Amino acid sequence: MSPNQRRPALALALLLALSWVAPASSAQSPLDFKLRTTDGGEITSEMVRGDVVVLAFGSSMLGPLSRQQVQGVQELADQFGERNVRVYWVTTDSDKAQAKTYATDEQLRTFARKNGLKAAVLRDPEGALLKRTGADQIPAVVILDRRGAVSVPTVGGHDPKHSLVEVLSDRLNRMIGGQ
Repeated sequence: MSPNQRRPALALALLLALSWVAPASSAQSPLDFKLRTTDGGEITSEMVRGDVVVLAFGSSMLGPLSRQQVQGVQELADQFGERNVRVYWVTTDSDKAQAKTYATDEQLRTFARKNGLKAAVLRDPEGALLKRTGADQIPAVVILDRRGAVSVPTVGGHDPKHSLVEVLSDRLNRMIGGQ
């Protein structure tokens, strides 16, 4: 084979090697976190280890999108809460009064009540945990497996045609063993 004939084969082999990604579940280590709730408590990674965890990142500042997201979060909690799946809405609203996206705990509790959210509201005001999960936008849904590792892919954006339950049911059922 001449050098000119080897180039396409070499390029194809290189492309295939670069596009292969190892399964994330085997490479991911548990995610450690501690988030404050809007009622003054906290949720830590140690508290939820052993359960599948859904972290739905959002902001009360996203208008109708926020309302749809929290309603979807509550539907997930209603459907999967008794099956060892913990579901949380994690707000990235700031806790600093001078910030554009500032929201008090009371404002967030009112927002949750007004939109039928009974699941716990957690605060990630600087988006530090969001960034550590690999998600790059809000809204985003991150699922942690029973070991506490991020189950990829994360779900970013919002599809108004499909509820969170429709989008995540099969995946959650597989993760909890179809209980």
